[in-house]
Formats: sequence, C-alpha cells, structure tokens
Amino acid sequence: MPITNWAGNVTFGAARVHRPESLDELRRVVAAGPRVRALGSGHSFSLVADTSHDLVRLDGLPPTVEIDAGRSTATVAAGLRYAEVAEHLHRAGFALANLASLPHISVAGSCATGTHGSGDSRRCLAAAVVALQLVGPDGDLVELSREHDPAVFPGAVVALGALGVVTRLTLEVEPAFDVAQRVRLDVPLEEVSERFDEVYGAAYSVSTFTDWRGGKAEVWLKHRLDEGSPGDGWPESGWAGGGWAGGRAAGRPVHPVPGMPPESCTEQLGVPGPWHERLPHFRSGFVPGAGEELQSEYYLPRAAAGKAFEAIREIGPLVAPVLHVSEVRTVRGDDLWLSPAYGRDTVTLHFTWIRDAAAVMPALAEVEERLMPLGARPHWGKLTTTRPRQISAMYERAAQFGRLARELDPSGKFRNSYVDALFPA
Repeated sequence: MPITNWAGNVTFGAARVHRPESLDELRRVVAAGPRVRALGSGHSFSLVADTSHDLVRLDGLPPTVEIDAGRSTATVAAGLRYAEVAEHLHRAGFALANLASLPHISVAGSCATGTHGSGDSRRCLAAAVVALQLVGPDGDLVELSREHDPAVFPGAVVALGALGVVTRLTLEVEPAFDVAQRVRLDVPLEEVSERFDEVYGAAYSVSTFTDWRGGKAEVWLKHRLDEGSPGDGWPESGWAGGGWAGGRAAGRPVHPVPGMPPESCTEQLGVPGPWHERLPHFRSGFVPGAGEELQSEYYLPRAAAGKAFEAIREIGPLVAPVLHVSEVRTVRGDDLWLSPAYGRDTVTLHFTWIRDAAAVMPALAEVEERLMPLGARPHWGKLTTTRPRQISAMYERAAQFGRLARELDPSGKFRNSYVDALFPA
C-alpha cells in the first residue's frame, strides 16, 4: 500500500519501504539498493524525500541517547523525534537551546531540511549538530565532525539526504532551564513591523501570528527564567524595557489558529515550566493526526522584515481566504551551506494554508512574486512554485555542495529527481 506524508499531499513512489531494526540491517539495505532515500516523520510537504526505488524509515533503529556531560553534547539516534530526545535530556538535567513549534518531528529530517524555532539569538536546529554518522553508498560508515572536518562539515548537516543515510547526530546541550509563556492579543501589525527589533527582542523566543488582512496579530513570548524574572507586571508594564505595549494580554489559553481548541498547546499565562514543555507551541502528548493543511515558508534577510510585512499586507485579501494562519519568527544566521539562514540573520514568514492546492496555488504564487525580490529562500520541506535551479542559485555554496555530494556518493545512490534538479552533475 502506498505511503503518504503527514498532510497527505505527497504519495511516495517507492517500490520498497524498509524499516531496519539495527545498524547492520540498514547497511545491508543501503548497499543492496540502486537508489535509496531516508524518510523522517513525514512532516515535509515537498518531494524532498521521494523516490521510485528504496525508502528507508529510521524509527526502528535502537532509540539511543548518549550524553557526554564533560563536552556538553548528546549523541542521538537519527530516527528519534525531538520530544523523545527532550525527555531523555531533561531527566539528566540537560536541554537543547532551541526547539521547533512541533516536537513530533524527527531529529534527522529536521536538520536535513533546515527547520527552525524562533529567537533573535537562536540558530536553526541543524546548527546544534557538531558531529554525525551516515551510511555511505556501499554500506560503509562515514563519520564527520565540526572539529575534525571543518572544511566540509558545514555542507554535511543540511544536506537533503543527498550524502547518505544519517544514523546518529551529536548535538550541543546545556543545563536544563525553565520558561514562562504569555500571549499578547490584538497587537497592531503596524506596531510589529515598525518596532520589529523591540517586539522580537522582548523574550527568548517570540512568534507573531496573523492572517495579514485584519491588521492585528497575536504575539507569543517565551521568557527564559534564568535570564532574569520578567516581574509581576510582565507583560503589562512593558516588554524587556522596550516600551511597546499594543494589544492586550490573553486572559486564557489560546490556539494559534483562530477557533481551534487550545488543549493541544503548551501552557501559557506565564506559568513556569521545563524548556521542552514551553518552547514548542504544541504539547508532545497530543499526537497530530493527518493535517488538513498545506504549508509554505520563506527565509528573508532580517533587514527586509518591514518590506515583507508591507508586501504581504497588500495582498491580504487574496491570501486570507485560503489561509489558516501565518507565523513570523526570527532566526540567527549560521554557516551551514544549504541552511536557508546561511550567512544572514533571518526573518521567516510561514503560511499554513487550507488543504486545497488548486485554491492555494494562485495565492502562493503571488506571495513568492512579492517575497523573492526581497531575498527570500523557500524552506526545503515546504511547498513552493520556484523552480529547483532558481532555488539552488540562491546559495553561494551550492556548487561546492554538489562537488561534496559527488565525492561521497559518486554513483548518485542518494539522489532523487528533486536533488538532481537542484544540483545537476
């Protein structure tokens, strides 16, 4: 029976689907297959993981989490989901500095596609990787690390599965910390745009939700408590000294999508809690079903935030009817060759669309028409109308990545039509 991604908009064309239960079994599958692609939790909306040959799921491998307290690292099985890793780390007194809005996504898949959380000082999730192991085309094991392979390691983390099947990743960790989360309602979009640095500097992690038509937004603020108490009056008495005070404090829990029940969301109203129970927007105990949605996302230079807000607000009447909600976040720049935040501090505009591609595509095309001239890079795992060669041209290290891929995988075993179109030989 064919398998689909989480949203059901992609049906994978694999002739065979494997779920190995050991590293040796995985190595045999890779060595025997003519073309092999790895599948994470299936939360991508693009064809990045598709293949007509062998698809490998990694969630059957031993779920190992090995913490090295002296080096402040944790080596984790690639098929684990962030929620599973977080539980292990927290029990041992450690934390990841950043998490995405959904903790159900796999570590390997998230890192391979440049997925991120939010925060002025927070890089994408892949930037926490300091070493990795992958299975090469002959079933061989390849070890790469930032320490020992500095010339190529930045090209091996956000790699779209094109270098091999990643089996484990070593992540930077730090002591566990607590977070309090509050939400501000009815904040004028003009205020968010005009006072962007103040709004997004008001907490450790900040997200803005809007429909781009009504002129209002929700601002979600996640305050890290070991960085100082926000005080009894926060957020009413001002925002980290910033002084912006539009809208009103939410008096009860809310969901990012208007009208949806908030029970699946992480606790709000300033109640302190562990890092992994506040940094995501959604609780790990609520397993998401098949999503009635499509998603797109664009990473732009942070300096373009104001122009991006203006551009999308102009087409708000076109976008809003096919939109569940849009989220704006910030990401610190990094040095990973294919990271959409490569070389620049970034603002991301995320669009959660209704699940009706025919209705969404005209709006999506118009969004890209407005954002691409501002330097937008599409998320590797989301929907886009931009052609692959146009996307690869957005990355100054694209040719260097292509050479690395051909060096590690000369036969092209780990390529698919999507990767071939991005980085033709």
